[in-house]
Amino acid sequence: MALPRSIRRTSPITLVLAALLSIGFLFFILSPSSNADAVSTAKRKLESAAAHPLSPPTAPFVKPDTSVDAVNKPPPVVHYHLNNVTTTVDPITNQETILILTPLARFYQGYWNNVLALSYPHSLIALGFIIPKTKEGNTATTALQAAIAACQSGPEAKRFASITILRQDFDPPLSSQDESERHKKENQKARRSAMSRARNSLLFTTIGPSTSWVLWLDSDIVETPPTLIQDMASHDKPVLVPNCFQRYTNDDGKADTRPYDYNSWQDSQVAADMGASMQPDEIILEGYADIATYRTLMAMTADKSENRNDRAVIPLDGVGGTALLVKAEVHRDGAMFPPFAFYHLMETEGFAKMARRLGWGCWGLPNYFVYHYNE
Repeated sequence: MALPRSIRRTSPITLVLAALLSIGFLFFILSPSSNADAVSTAKRKLESAAAHPLSPPTAPFVKPDTSVDAVNKPPPVVHYHLNNVTTTVDPITNQETILILTPLARFYQGYWNNVLALSYPHSLIALGFIIPKTKEGNTATTALQAAIAACQSGPEAKRFASITILRQDFDPPLSSQDESERHKKENQKARRSAMSRARNSLLFTTIGPSTSWVLWLDSDIVETPPTLIQDMASHDKPVLVPNCFQRYTNDDGKADTRPYDYNSWQDSQVAADMGASMQPDEIILEGYADIATYRTLMAMTADKSENRNDRAVIPLDGVGGTALLVKAEVHRDGAMFPPFAFYHLMETEGFAKMARRLGWGCWGLPNYFVYHYNE
């Protein structure tokens, strides 16, 4: 039987191309999407999004639909089961949210690059900043907002769950944030009191009911392992601090490292006796040659060898705040940063004392390093 006229006039090449296009179309329809992870992340973010401006700031906020009579929905009544919030040695598998908090007076690109490089899923990370209302603070805010805009409009996997920027509602005690000015002994009490107020304001404003961990990360920490959060959480300690060092060029012209933060220590009887003889509002300062406390400083116990045990853990009585991981329940129990003399301690050292008085242990990683910017 003769073929239909339409088929007889069709080129064999046309038929082959049509068959290939049909197969390609079926493969596209039936195969799983190549960006399934991104779609899943976006769906999870939307499902966990805050429904109202009064919702917890650690959730991404989606503006409500006001197109119908321009009436906002009433604030939701939500039940939060805090007993279901976990803090485990495997926070990624258990989808535990991390709140990274940074008091920021200057914007360092190295700090931001390091935060972007953290391998913990960014969809589980909320960021919070508090910045002083100064000329330098305004410059830092502008730079931070530009960096945030680039990040949050970039690839879905690199975006953070939420970002909060606060401006301090009180004047900073120091006119300059230069390192030499910040570390003058006569400036410490006023400076640490102001830092405590800033930390507390930032903490109490941003911590949400789903927050599992709080990572305090100073704005001048420019280098950490990308696995910082997972590494520290794996120790399952309520309060944990790594050793903060600084890279520099030594007198021989070679690259070297040196201790930077001396606020992580084990107490001594000398320091205890010193405190017993002080007035209630006096504080003991660490890291100054004329105040000999004879405490055991974690910074001086570090093993810098290549074959060191970076999982070694020691108990501490005082902690620094350059990179401090805290289980959120410690803060929820009431442990904050005293802006006043608390057992002759303030700020992060006072926080450690308060946490221990509440029954929480404080620990340090002497051979696990983070690095401070070198001015």
